[in-house]
Amino acid sequence: MNVVNEWAFIGVFMAVAWIFPTLPIVLAAFVSPRKPNAIKMQTYECGVETVGDTWVQFRVQYYIHGLVFLIFDVEMIFLFPWAMAYNQLDFFAFGAGLLFLFLLTDGLFYAWFKGDLEWS
Repeated sequence: MNVVNEWAFIGVFMAVAWIFPTLPIVLAAFVSPRKPNAIKMQTYECGVETVGDTWVQFRVQYYIHGLVFLIFDVEMIFLFPWAMAYNQLDFFAFGAGLLFLFLLTDGLFYAWFKGDLEWS
């Protein structure tokens, strides 16, 4: 088989990979209705009228809380199958799970002692 033909599949795949996400965005730009008015251009926050400046600066600590939550939320995705297959695990898989738990616990204690988990 010719080498060019083998790489043609990759070229087609790359072209399709660019076309599929780009096509809906471009199509929406042409087809979507545009009727801006003063009410639609106002800042909307959960149905409540905004008071004061809407461009306020949030503390970085809120993002750290979100990242810590996300890390430990994703942890459960990995721990649940490990716990369900606990009886069938060999020693290496058991050790890898314990290492994973140790690293997550170490990260939790690091964030805790650094004071990142304090809500202020």
